[in-house]
Amino acid sequence: MKITKKTVLNILLFAFIISFFVTPLGDYSKVLLNKIFSFSPSVTEESDRNKITDYDWKLKDANWDLFNFKQSKGKVVFVNFWASWVLPCEAELQSIQGLYDKYQGKVDFYIITNEEREPVEAFMAAHNLTFPVTYLFIGEKMPLKQIEAPSSYLIDKEGNIVIYKKGIADWDNSKIYELLDKLLAK
Repeated sequence: MKITKKTVLNILLFAFIISFFVTPLGDYSKVLLNKIFSFSPSVTEESDRNKITDYDWKLKDANWDLFNFKQSKGKVVFVNFWASWVLPCEAELQSIQGLYDKYQGKVDFYIITNEEREPVEAFMAAHNLTFPVTYLFIGEKMPLKQIEAPSSYLIDKEGNIVIYKKGIADWDNSKIYELLDKLLAK
């Protein structure tokens, strides 16, 4: 039986597709595709923006010490909900790391998960992520309604939600930098 060039190409294509499901190549490829197809989030029109009125929100820092979100009232705040086991979060967190590197100390960052410390610390180390992790108290009142992973908020100094993005986005780009510079200058 003679194997044609078309048959060989079909076998290679089939093997490549199967590799997405049964090998680490699949995970890396999915993360890469998520990065490629993530775009800068849309800014909410000023007339459509919701406002945070109650900043009273208990959280835990990376050392599991309690603190309150009230410390960020009157500041520009970036909030992201993520989970280490949600593949799109892995792609988004790299762009958040870039944003954090550029705006740490100027913007308050809350990169929030509801997981235990050990898997989060392992995930952070494996992916060279250095931004501070915030841990969520399940059942506590909070000022934000949507906390699915991944989802993100950009909040101005007056508490207006300038961006709400459900799903992944590219946060490390000039459009976001210009917006943050404008919000910080107010």
